[in-house]
Amino acid sequence: MRRGPRSSLLRRRPAARAASTATRRSSDAMRPQCIIRAMHIVVMGAGSVGGYFGAKLLRAGEKVTMVARGPHLEAIRRTGLTIRSAVDGESVVRPAAVERLEGVARADAVLFCVKSYDTDDAAARLWSILGSDTPVLSLQNGVDNEERIDAQLGAGRAMGGVAQVFATIESPGVIRHHAAGRIIFGELDGRVSERAERLRDAFARAEVPAEVSKDVRRALWEKYILICAVAGTTAVTRETIGVVRETPATWRLFRTLVDEATALAGAAGVDLPGDTADQIVKFAQTIAPGNRASLAQDLLQGRRLELEALHGHASRLGERLGVPTPAVFAVYAALQPHAAGRRG
Repeated sequence: MRRGPRSSLLRRRPAARAASTATRRSSDAMRPQCIIRAMHIVVMGAGSVGGYFGAKLLRAGEKVTMVARGPHLEAIRRTGLTIRSAVDGESVVRPAAVERLEGVARADAVLFCVKSYDTDDAAARLWSILGSDTPVLSLQNGVDNEERIDAQLGAGRAMGGVAQVFATIESPGVIRHHAAGRIIFGELDGRVSERAERLRDAFARAEVPAEVSKDVRRALWEKYILICAVAGTTAVTRETIGVVRETPATWRLFRTLVDEATALAGAAGVDLPGDTADQIVKFAQTIAPGNRASLAQDLLQGRRLELEALHGHASRLGERLGVPTPAVFAVYAALQPHAAGRRG
């Protein structure tokens, strides 16, 4: 604890100062010390999001195990994980990096950052590292991942989360962090639980702005609405968000996708403010013009798409709830031939 300026009395009487200092040190020695135990955090899916936050936690002193595969895993094992951040500069961390969880110690928390199409299989692999109250914090695209995690691991295991971060894998073992780094998360039943507070404290130690929300479903849906529109328009056009904004008909499609997804949220019982659609469109106008959604990036690279978790889920939910979603379905149908990735 930083001491304040010494008083004039202490400056005039060195002997008294020494006695006071000795007494204070004796008192400090007898006072119980608060020891913070490092958390063991398993990052399931050490891609751009999981790798970035996992690296921050590791640098702050937490014990971090990253689960990855392929060339990315090989590079992390060989030379460490490099973070090239527009905010914090370049750094290299050397986490424990594994492909399988056999032999990994029990986790205090799991950051669940896999692609949505891997949710079921990845969740089922977690059993060996879970304690009775280990949270599995989903930082994924979509609004049904938490339900799918609980289906594999038991009700109440998953926590919902939104990662407000712009990062990409530049090359195997290298993550480029462009901007932001905030997390909103919480229990699906609205409680502010002890495990949520412990995780929030770990993020705070890592200098990651984190908010425990009492209505995380609202945050999940706000992100979902935005992604459905940004991903839909940038993927179908194969263009950047800047081109989407500059093209009147395409920007109109963007607004229609926002409106349809917002109507879905209301029908699903999510309590959103009346100006949600307007605020999302307003936010979209601030996105850097050269950006594309990850769905569009995956499409251009011939990779498998998270189409079912986004426009597929919205189309099916619309049918079930009786909410028309013609624009969402059109995007879904247009991208369906590419959903499995490049053929051949």
